[in-house]
Parts: sequence; C-alpha cells; structure tokens
Amino acid sequence: MCNYEKYINPFTDYGFKKIFGDTENTELLRSLINDILGLEGKKK
Repeated sequence: MCNYEKYINPFTDYGFKKIFGDTENTELLRSLINDILGLEGKKK
C-alpha cells in the first residue's frame, strides 16, 4: 500500500516551490502576490 499524497501541499516549502517556482507559472505567482498585497490596476 502506498502512503504518498496524490496532490502537492502548497503549504510546504517543497510544494510552494514546485507550484510557483516554475517559469510556466509566473503569472500565477504574480497574481497570488498581487492579491496578498491588495494591488490593483497599474500598481501590479
């Protein structure tokens, strides 16, 4: 029986880097940071 998780946990260092550290996900990371900081419009 396998005890591996099916999905990557974004709350771990490995998971966060795996999801947001890829150059293909640059827009996803930018969106996350803008939402956290509350930036809108040209301030993005």
